[in-house]
Amino acid sequence: MGLKCGIVGLPNVGKSTLFNALTSAGALAANYPFATKEPNIGVITVPDTRLDELARLVNPQRTLPTTVDIVDIAGLIKGASKGEGLGNQFLANIREVDAILHVVRCFDDDNVVHVDGAIDPVRDKEIIDIELGLKDLESVEKRIDRAAKAAKTGKKEEVEVLTWLKDLHAHLLSGKPARSFEVPEAHIQVMREMMLLTAKPVLYVCNVDEASSVNGNAYSAKLQAAVADEGAGLLCISAAIESDIAALDTMEERMEFVTDLGLEEPGVNRVIFAAYSLLELITYFTAGEKEVRAWTVHKGSKAPQAAGVIHTDFEKGFIRAEVIRYKDFIQYGSEAAVKEAGKLGVEGKEYVVQDGDVMHFRFNV
Repeated sequence: MGLKCGIVGLPNVGKSTLFNALTSAGALAANYPFATKEPNIGVITVPDTRLDELARLVNPQRTLPTTVDIVDIAGLIKGASKGEGLGNQFLANIREVDAILHVVRCFDDDNVVHVDGAIDPVRDKEIIDIELGLKDLESVEKRIDRAAKAAKTGKKEEVEVLTWLKDLHAHLLSGKPARSFEVPEAHIQVMREMMLLTAKPVLYVCNVDEASSVNGNAYSAKLQAAVADEGAGLLCISAAIESDIAALDTMEERMEFVTDLGLEEPGVNRVIFAAYSLLELITYFTAGEKEVRAWTVHKGSKAPQAAGVIHTDFEKGFIRAEVIRYKDFIQYGSEAAVKEAGKLGVEGKEYVVQDGDVMHFRFNV
């Protein structure tokens, strides 16, 4: 689906280190501001044991997981909304992503310089919030000017848009993000066209020291309290440790390291799952001799939309979907056995895809 999550934060908070751990792409990670000048882009696979189980039963020629693009964006500083530092570039890059992974420094280390001289995760978070909010105010103000001219024609819908935009402007001016502002169905398209930065869903990633990777620390607790009313996600990981884990050669070595830390799974997996959830995505599967594959769709997607993720012709010529519940596939062990047990469903255009469905589409173009 071409989905992107952008990793953002102040300089030197661990963005590129996290990116490296997520993608093993080897992005430059240096102890000075603006080490990342161009956005590094990596593709991460979404871990899913269900895919492995289906592959074990079907024994296909290949197994393909679903993916999400991760973009490591240059560090932002105060004044970015006015072009300070790499502000214009940062804001242009972040506008293109679907969700934000906001990395916040929650560890002490005299060897890693903080751009503002002291550790304060709430202040750091607010610096970026302010810059994004200021840029959004500019965007809304431009749209208000357009709406005001259109409203002079006396059209009721234009007047309503103008009133709503002024309310949105007041909301942003109070320091609140656009994602917490109600958008009536009639104005959804206007909201999309503005591509507001603070409308994007956010996951706060607290970059903590190794000892705090399980339960967090005072810094992460302070940030969690500050964002409690935002409706955003928050998790703690040690980016440096995750980078070390990702560098190990085998999964067995990685899991042994993870277990020694007192964790159930690598922190990067939790980031990936959280990002997937943040974007309100689910996974369905196709399973055959050639391949077993995971596909990504938005929660609430109907069968023809799911088919269209494979190929647009599948959606255009959609006839029906043959659906097997994942648990039924595992229980009976094969498509043939599922059919024999009467557990294969034949669904039409209104069927809402469920997470874990194993699907086969019938179409005619």
